[in-house]
Amino acid sequence: MIFSKIRSLIFKLDPEIAHDLAVKSLKFNFISQNKIKNNKSIELEIFGKKIPNPVGIAAGFDKDAEVYNSLFKLGFGFVEVGTVTPINQYGNPKPRIFRLEEDEALINRLGFNNSGSDKVRSRIISNSPKGLFGINIGPNKDTKNREEDYLICLRKFHNLVDYMTINISSPNTENLRNFHNEDELNELLNLIEKEKKILKTTLPISVKISPDIQDENIRIIADLLFKYNVEAIIISNSTDKNRENLTNINKLEKGGLSGKPLEKKSNELINKFYKILKNKIKIIGVGGVDSGQSAYEKIINGANLVQLYTGMIYKGPSIAAKISEELINILEKEGVKNISDIVGSKK
Repeated sequence: MIFSKIRSLIFKLDPEIAHDLAVKSLKFNFISQNKIKNNKSIELEIFGKKIPNPVGIAAGFDKDAEVYNSLFKLGFGFVEVGTVTPINQYGNPKPRIFRLEEDEALINRLGFNNSGSDKVRSRIISNSPKGLFGINIGPNKDTKNREEDYLICLRKFHNLVDYMTINISSPNTENLRNFHNEDELNELLNLIEKEKKILKTTLPISVKISPDIQDENIRIIADLLFKYNVEAIIISNSTDKNRENLTNINKLEKGGLSGKPLEKKSNELINKFYKILKNKIKIIGVGGVDSGQSAYEKIINGANLVQLYTGMIYKGPSIAAKISEELINILEKEGVKNISDIVGSKK
């Protein structure tokens, strides 16, 4: 309720300043926690851990692993921090985040700004995560060896997190999406598999993909996920397309578009992958999640879990708790015992 009253004031601030204030508010407990009753209908197990609900915060909000335990208190069932690179980097020049209010969307061209793997690692060591905790990793902009950057992060975080996301899909790091090509992705996943054996770790790996891939790439990516026993796929990152139906003038800004305009495209891609993966590889659905109904649509299309970020910008910090409550009501009306039972059930 409070958020709806102050949203107009927050939206007068530069989006990046508003984001930094939100992180500081969580860090110093200025935002009250949302107490939600555990309900067996939305509880599930993923990566060997039980979680209270399928609603997670996507990478991009807590880039530097500063407030993950505060996010659990807001009602998120799991938290993913990052994207983290081996060495700290500033990212792209400001301004680099743009609100599209009428479209309930954001465009960002941040460029993996973060404080680097060493600082993030020390934060996690000093503050044990209180729930299912993942980290999203990527290469430095000026690195000479992108594959090695992923391996550096794997070495540093493999024993501190519940799962690790290989980000190959940010539109704001030049040529990063080349890893969607068969040869490049095969090489990367092969190196990660070998490094996991050296480290003697069974850490679950997820791969975060672009929504802008061609249909012929879907089978190629799916086959490689099976080949290297990848546990999950995140569908999807932001898009650098889909601008023609947007209203806000900021639609002309360069960067990745997230929020409601991505929802339909993301759902369709989730469904296409689900038909191939058949629940053997878990799907985390992202793009336009801002209500129980939008989360439900992702799940019946094939997502086991959902993540959001832009939704919280527009609906406020109580969004995870609200989505959980709405999901419980939807499942009750549908006569569904547990949310896992409806994964991929869309006809």
